[in-house]
Amino acid sequence: MKFIIVFAALFALALAAPAEDAVVLKSESEVGPESFQYAYATSDGVEAEAQGQLKNVGSEDEAISVKGSYSFVADDGQTYTVTYVADENGFQPQGAHLPVAPEA
Repeated sequence: MKFIIVFAALFALALAAPAEDAVVLKSESEVGPESFQYAYATSDGVEAEAQGQLKNVGSEDEAISVKGSYSFVADDGQTYTVTYVADENGFQPQGAHLPVAPEA
């Protein structure tokens, strides 16, 4: 159930973004009991894709692990891309435009 809630929240967030005059160019999704994947693209340069897998099914350590990316064209005309992993260790984004913490 957690799996479907997370997927629905991510999908709703993507659809809720303002997209004036944008047209959906691609929209694919597949949802199973222990995994999901989706991908979409719009005419204004927004693209996203993700795959999620339920880990340690039925155990106390059950968790969802998601890998994905999204990109968008910012007000400055540049396309920014973020790749990420979201799992039991939290949301871990990476992108050329994102700051990186110094080594410990």
